[in-house]
Amino acid sequence: MTIRNDISEIVLSEEEINKINQRLGEQITKDYEGKTPIMVGLLKGSIMFMADLIKYVDTHMEMDFMDVSSYVGTKSTGEVKILKDLSTSVEGRHVLIVEDIVETGTTLNSIIKFLEYRKVASIEIVTLLDKPVEERKLNVDVKYIGTEIPDGFVVGYGLDFDQKYRNLPYIGLLKPEFYS
Repeated sequence: MTIRNDISEIVLSEEEINKINQRLGEQITKDYEGKTPIMVGLLKGSIMFMADLIKYVDTHMEMDFMDVSSYVGTKSTGEVKILKDLSTSVEGRHVLIVEDIVETGTTLNSIIKFLEYRKVASIEIVTLLDKPVEERKLNVDVKYIGTEIPDGFVVGYGLDFDQKYRNLPYIGLLKPEFYS
């Protein structure tokens, strides 16, 4: 048996993800022309999304990463821990946070405050997946949204459950028996 058997339904195919990346990359290119943004990937979930997205960003940019944690199993703890900080100074810079999925808004809210304290010129967020806004605990303004997805536990293309399933080339709904 393969891990693909643990998926009940494909939510986004490889083709659909590629089209989203192209659309978002073209918009980011226009919006950041002449600005050289720092794209900050949130580890580990955003790795595949960021790697594919930047192929379509046709302007000068830099990359950096943060590793933050606020989840235990399938639930957000509400407490955000910074496990790896940026290696680049962001003072006076345009920062584009690259996130795999926006759910509660807790993690992003903490990161935004953290970066504002460091006196960034601007902060925007790009996410591949956006859960319904009414499910958020904290309001977060997400400028670039790949697609909205319904409730359900999704994995693949960087998203995980217990560090598994990140290597699927698509995004799928995990069968409840694997995370309940």
